[in-house]
Amino acid sequence: MALHPRSQCGRLARKVGREDRAAQLVEFAVTLPLLIAFVVGIFDFSGAFTLKQKLTNLARDAARGAAADPASDVTEPPPGGVPASVSDALQMIDNYLVANKINDCGLLTTAPTPIAPATWKYSATGNGCPGTGLVININRAYYFPENAAAQAPDVSCAATTPGTISVIATCVSIQYAYQWRFGNVESLLGSKAGLPSTISAVSVAMNEN
Repeated sequence: MALHPRSQCGRLARKVGREDRAAQLVEFAVTLPLLIAFVVGIFDFSGAFTLKQKLTNLARDAARGAAADPASDVTEPPPGGVPASVSDALQMIDNYLVANKINDCGLLTTAPTPIAPATWKYSATGNGCPGTGLVININRAYYFPENAAAQAPDVSCAATTPGTISVIATCVSIQYAYQWRFGNVESLLGSKAGLPSTISAVSVAMNEN
C-alpha cells in the first residue's frame, strides 16, 4: 500500500528535522570548549593586566618614597640593619595592597634578607597567598649604567657596579604570583600555553638626599 505523497513529505520533514537537531548538538559540543576558553581568557588576561598596572604604580611610588628619604640611613644603617627608608617603602607597599584588596601574604611579618650592599629582599607566602607568594627587592644604592636602555633593571634590582656603596638611585621590584585559569581551560583543546607564574614590576627613582 503506497503512502500518500503528503505522508511521505511529513516523514521526510521529521527525519530532516531530527538530523538538523543532531547536527546542532554536534556543533555546540565542538564550539563549547572554544567559547569557554574565550570567556575565561578575557577575565584571566584582564585580571593579569590589571594586576600588572597596579604593581607598576606601586613599585614607582615605593621607589619615589624611599628615594626621598636621607641617604645617610643607608651609609649608616640603624642597629637593626634595615634603613628607615626601606621600612617606609615596605609599609607603603603593604598599605597599598591592603587598600586594593590584594593579599599582602603577611608581608610585614617577614624578615628581610640582605642580598647585596644596600639591598634587601622580602619573601612572603602567608595568609593563604597564591603560588610562590610575594617577593620584593629594594636596592637603595642602585647605579644607572651608561647605556641605561640596554641594561634596564631586572627584578633582582642588582646594581651594575659591584663593590662600595654608591647611593645614586633606589630600585624597587615586586613579584606577585598569579594563578591562571586559562591554562586549565586550554587543556580542553589539547594544548597548554607557557604562561608566567608571576606578574612583575620594577621601578627606579633618583635619590633626592
